[in-house]
Amino acid sequence: MKILMVLTSHERLADTGKKTGFWLEEFAAPYYTFLDAGCDITLASPAGGQPPLDPKSDEPAAQTDATRRFKEDKDAQEKLNHTKKLAEVNAKDFDAVFYPGGHGPLWDLAVSLDSIALIENFASQNKPIAFVCHAPAALKNVKSGEDYFIKDKKVTGFSNSEEKAVGLYDDVPFLLEDMLKDRGAYYDKGADWSSFVITDGNLVTGQNPASSEATAQALLKVLGQ
Repeated sequence: MKILMVLTSHERLADTGKKTGFWLEEFAAPYYTFLDAGCDITLASPAGGQPPLDPKSDEPAAQTDATRRFKEDKDAQEKLNHTKKLAEVNAKDFDAVFYPGGHGPLWDLAVSLDSIALIENFASQNKPIAFVCHAPAALKNVKSGEDYFIKDKKVTGFSNSEEKAVGLYDDVPFLLEDMLKDRGAYYDKGADWSSFVITDGNLVTGQNPASSEATAQALLKVLGQ
């Protein structure tokens, strides 16, 4: 199985002067879930090269078995240092796509024409697509015909209450939960910070960092692995 993982290239957290990017656990846990299942993984981002890491996800309290494994894995680090440019990847070359979160996607992947076209191509080929935490932001402007792709679909993602808890409720360009509902999706969530995943056909969404591995496992299940 060939899986494409798409990471953010955005590193500024609004006008706070703070850094953002992708969340390490949300990359590492799915990466190793796919790797250990024998998948061939390709990494991409809008700008290509090294995606920005959210520094908070690199703090001791945020570490997991997967992030610790990544810190010892020179091959994975090298792969992450040299992501392909999103404009240069094609859905036909992969069996599925997975988007890790972090706050970065709210800014770039939500409006990236390359990302929108890529997701629409995966969907039109009936290939599984998965997003965790803030990554469903990438679905904001994805269409299916005249309608938004997520209209009438069951989804989850980082909740308003979790956004309040991390103190960024007023700093994000939009609240993910509100956007998903505004686009006509049926949004649901589990308890804050607990693993919660929804599969609706070929669409898999996970709520938060704790959902990373389970979201990847759900994607493999859709793939029949």
